[in-house]
Amino acid sequence: MGATAAVILAALVQAAGDTPAGKALGLGLSASVPSQYKRLIEDAGKTCPEVTPNLLAALLETESGFKPRETSPAGAQGIAQFMPSTWETSGIDGNGDGKRDVWDPEDAIPSAAKYLCDVAKEVKDVPGDKQSNMLAAYNAGPRAVIKYGGVPPFKETQGYVQSITALANKPSGRTGTTTVEQVATAINAADEQIGMPYSWGGGDANGPSTGSCCSPNGSSGANITGFDCSGLVVYAYAKAGIALPRTAADQYAASDPVDRTEIQPGDLVFYGSSPQGIHHVGIYVGSGYMIEAPRPGLAVRYSPITSMSDLYAVGRPIPQQNREI
Repeated sequence: MGATAAVILAALVQAAGDTPAGKALGLGLSASVPSQYKRLIEDAGKTCPEVTPNLLAALLETESGFKPRETSPAGAQGIAQFMPSTWETSGIDGNGDGKRDVWDPEDAIPSAAKYLCDVAKEVKDVPGDKQSNMLAAYNAGPRAVIKYGGVPPFKETQGYVQSITALANKPSGRTGTTTVEQVATAINAADEQIGMPYSWGGGDANGPSTGSCCSPNGSSGANITGFDCSGLVVYAYAKAGIALPRTAADQYAASDPVDRTEIQPGDLVFYGSSPQGIHHVGIYVGSGYMIEAPRPGLAVRYSPITSMSDLYAVGRPIPQQNREI
C-alpha cells in the first residue's frame, strides 16, 4: 500500500468530518470507572442521544461509587440506586439471562441508561438546560421537574445535578490523548517496515533488533533482526511520541476499549481468548486491514483483520504522557 503520513492524515480528518488535524481521538471516560464496568457503560451510554458514556459513568459514581451491593438509607438499591418501585417499572434484563436483578450491574447499568432516556422524554418540554432537567428527574422524579419548571429547589437535587455535570465534564484521568497526526505518524512508521523479518522478542522504541528464544513453537529470534507483533507497535507509536508497554497483553490493558463498529485507523487489534491470553496485536489502517508482524518465517505486512479467527478486542492507545522517546 505504501501510504504516506500525509495521505493517512487526510483520510482520518475526512472520516472525522473535516475536524482539525490536532483533534484528539477516543477520549477516555472522565470518571474513574472500574475496568469490569467500562464496556457496559460504553455500550449503555449510547442508548439515546441525551445520554453519553461519560454522563452515565458520572451518575453511577455519584450514586454508589460503583458499588453493586450499595443500599441507601432511603432504600435505593444497587450500583444505579434504584428505588424498588422504580426498578419494578423500569428495570430491564440487560444481559438476557431471564432475570431483572437490581444487584447485577449487567442489568442495572443498562436500566439506568434506559431510565435516563425515559425521563428525558418526559421533561423534554420543560424550560432550561435539558441535561440538568434529565438528571433532576432521575433524582427527584419527572413530576417535580415539571411542577417547578426546571430543576426543583431541593438542595439534594441541585447538588446532585451540579456534581454529575462537573464529573461528566471533567477531563479524562489520562494526561494525553491520541491525535490524528500521531496516528498518521504511527501508521506511516509501521508502513516503512513492510518486509522487515519477524523476530521473536525483536524490536523496540528505537527500531528493529535481534530477538530472543523462544516462541511457543520453539522459534528463536536471537539471530534475526526484526520485529515481533508488539515490538512493531511499540516502535510505530514511539515515532509518534507515545510510549506503550512491550507485550500485546499489556498494550491491551493500556488501551481504551473500542466497539468494533467504531474502529478507526490507528486502533490496535488484539487476538486471543482473554485479556491474559492475548497473543497477537496489529495496527488497524482502514478498509478492514492492519499492519502486523505476523509470525516466525514471515515479514511485516498488511493483512485483513479477519485473517486470524480469534479476534478478541479493539483498543485505542491513549498515552499516559506524550513525550519524545
